[in-house]
Amino acid sequence: MPWWSWRPGHTGGGEPETRSRSSSAVTTEDSVRVGTPAPREPEHDCLATARSTMKEMAGEVAPVTLNRVGNALDLLDVRYLADGDGNLLAMWERHAVLFTLEGPEDEILVVRARPHATVPPDWADRAYRVVNEWNHTRRFCKAYVGDPTERGQLPIYAELQVPLNAGAHDALLVEILDCGAAVATTFVDWLHDEGALL
Repeated sequence: MPWWSWRPGHTGGGEPETRSRSSSAVTTEDSVRVGTPAPREPEHDCLATARSTMKEMAGEVAPVTLNRVGNALDLLDVRYLADGDGNLLAMWERHAVLFTLEGPEDEILVVRARPHATVPPDWADRAYRVVNEWNHTRRFCKAYVGDPTERGQLPIYAELQVPLNAGAHDALLVEILDCGAAVATTFVDWLHDEGALL
């Protein structure tokens, strides 16, 4: 399996993309977070493409295929590579994002982000606390600590999974992918900055 076809527990440049990021209100003592995280705020939601543009391109509901996913990424100006199975991988400066279809009938759209940096095993407790803080205070992508790599390092993931067995129109597909890519960038920036993990 190519490294960019990541499934959790498998180990894994490109052109950076700037997206907005928000700050966390949780206090720290000696780099360890204390207290209850702040509740989710509207500014933690992803900024979707202009609503008027989305309404104009709604169109017909159709099955979601990797070809349609690729076309939507082209509309978003997200550059990507394809592996032999058709999975799509976009690379940014600090992370990569896999766009794929999973499930028994390839009915689940998956946007899975992984920072290039990993966490040493002696930071495992800290990694779980930071990831839990993200899950408690942010929307859309769930985050988790992956299985150790061959070198014993801990990868960190964020992923968005949407069941689309009933299909989707183009505007919805573009909005989901734009949200996933935006939140992935926000997540990785947050891990490097406010999360103080990477």
